[in-house]
Amino acid sequence: MEPSPLTQVSRPETFQPKIIQLYETLFKEDDEDEELSEGFWEEFFLHRPDHTGLKSVLGSVSPDEMLQLQTRSQQLFLRAIQRARQGTAPSDEIALETLTVFLDAALSKKYTNPSSDIISVLAGLHDADAVMSDFVAMLDAVIRNGRSIPLRLKAVRTTLSITAAGFHTALPSYLTHRDLFPSLMKYIQDCEDSAQILPAFYLLGLLVNYNKFEFQNPYRLRLDDFVNDAIIQKMITGFGDTCLRLRDAYVAVQDDIPEGWTLGSTLNYIGLGVLAPASRPSTPTPGPEETKSLFAALPGPEIGELLSTYDFANANKVFCFNLVSTQAPNKGDASPLSVFLSLTSYLFQHAHRSSRSALYAYLSLFVLQILVEDQLLVKRLCSDEGKLSVRLCRQRPPYLPLVKGERAPGSVIIDLMIDGINHNLRRRLDVDFYILCLGVLLRMLSYLGRAKVRMAYHWSEVWRTLLSFFRFLTTYVNDIRSIRGCSEMVDLLVNLLAFALSSGENFLPDPASYDDLFYKLVETGDILVKFRDAFGLSNSHSIQTLINVSSHYHSLLEGNEKGKMRSKNLSPREVSNVIKQGYDTLSIEAGEGLDRWERFREADFKIFLKKIARAAVEDAKFLEER
Repeated sequence: MEPSPLTQVSRPETFQPKIIQLYETLFKEDDEDEELSEGFWEEFFLHRPDHTGLKSVLGSVSPDEMLQLQTRSQQLFLRAIQRARQGTAPSDEIALETLTVFLDAALSKKYTNPSSDIISVLAGLHDADAVMSDFVAMLDAVIRNGRSIPLRLKAVRTTLSITAAGFHTALPSYLTHRDLFPSLMKYIQDCEDSAQILPAFYLLGLLVNYNKFEFQNPYRLRLDDFVNDAIIQKMITGFGDTCLRLRDAYVAVQDDIPEGWTLGSTLNYIGLGVLAPASRPSTPTPGPEETKSLFAALPGPEIGELLSTYDFANANKVFCFNLVSTQAPNKGDASPLSVFLSLTSYLFQHAHRSSRSALYAYLSLFVLQILVEDQLLVKRLCSDEGKLSVRLCRQRPPYLPLVKGERAPGSVIIDLMIDGINHNLRRRLDVDFYILCLGVLLRMLSYLGRAKVRMAYHWSEVWRTLLSFFRFLTTYVNDIRSIRGCSEMVDLLVNLLAFALSSGENFLPDPASYDDLFYKLVETGDILVKFRDAFGLSNSHSIQTLINVSSHYHSLLEGNEKGKMRSKNLSPREVSNVIKQGYDTLSIEAGEGLDRWERFREADFKIFLKKIARAAVEDAKFLEER
């Protein structure tokens, strides 16, 4: 029998997709100056991009090699711009996806001269202005009028990628020269869900913060006069969805809902647990070290959207009003304000875990301060008109009283400040964080006192927290006194308590709440005197007022009554009666202007905001991996 002329070719051990071969051809050093054929590019933009493969190929190219291969990288950049601009499926989508991966990999390399080297890689120094203008014009056109939302979303993500990857170079300046704001707003208006809104709103925050302290940023100016309620509400609703996902990530690590009374828990309590109905197996609880590690990785990178929220709130009253009044799209769901406040409570309890967590906690405080400084907004926040239910973090003691049901948002904000003060005590105190917390408290009490709003609240927790803070500062005075801003923090603390003492009858709901403040002040004993001496406050009228009130009641409690010495073991009720009787002979000479405060000025927090912007930029780089 004749042997067959056909021979079997052995199959390769691994199959390499065609697109990977094209990537390798594109970025090989041999003949890098050679112009690739039209056929190459036709085939290139017919294959779906392999993100991992392209990252791998580009990852193996050093910064110097990237500069040597600039002819090829420039060709890719130009060809992708042309394809995306043509609007022909599927090559326009492929071009945008390829651009996103390429730019992220190419721009993240450590170049010797970042700005000029990146321009060389993308366009060449001579053609930079023309090529980059074409690139931004293409993005603008696709974001505004692309043939589908998915395509427009790809353009937004590409823009976010190049902004984040090149944020510390001159590259984003091309995005500020061309106004993308109208296109981004039109895109958000057409979006169908929050996942589509997120990258556009996030991008806006980065564009607003690009060199905003060095020149008049056009995007910052755009925020001032934007009044489209429908688009603003879409942004805020999307932000609320983001807050909910971020908050739930904390809960996934440690579920902190207090256990309710069930049949099973009741039977266990009385020793009859064997009769309890079988329950489903619970999810394994991580150990202490794993829990610590999981918490340290939070919040997720979507938290950078908080920067956009801050910038809009700082610039736009319409945005602020919608932030406090927008309801959840579905009945029974939490409103955007509710989940923002909830997320903030988790940020505060975990702010100590990393500098990144602390920066975003600061950003939440900035937003809250801006809201409570507006007299119309704080009125709504402290009224029953905007009542809401908020899940507050209970992952670390001490715990605030558990409040079920709806209440005024202002009472939740006070809870947040108290929780922030209680959960961030350490010798190397974050003084700026405490200045902000005390400042928001002062603004809240100032409004309540002037407007004579008697808001229901567990006020004893406020006095307990503030006076415990006095004790803490007195104990660790040697560690804290030298920290920058300490004097401002100490003055704010003293003035806040003195104001509450002198004006509490205007906002506390009943006489018993006012009595409790005096009771706790008397309990503090000689701590106030030690505090005054430790921090050199001999000329402070406010601290002397507190000491005088405490001394007044100590003299009544320790003095004689009809020639007899009072018992040293008086009951709380007896002490309370003495406090009430002591009002007749008490004179509180509180200084003027204890409740004065300066409006939020962004320039005062320039250093923090630059650090926050850097954190948001780094987080933006991880968004595509989610």
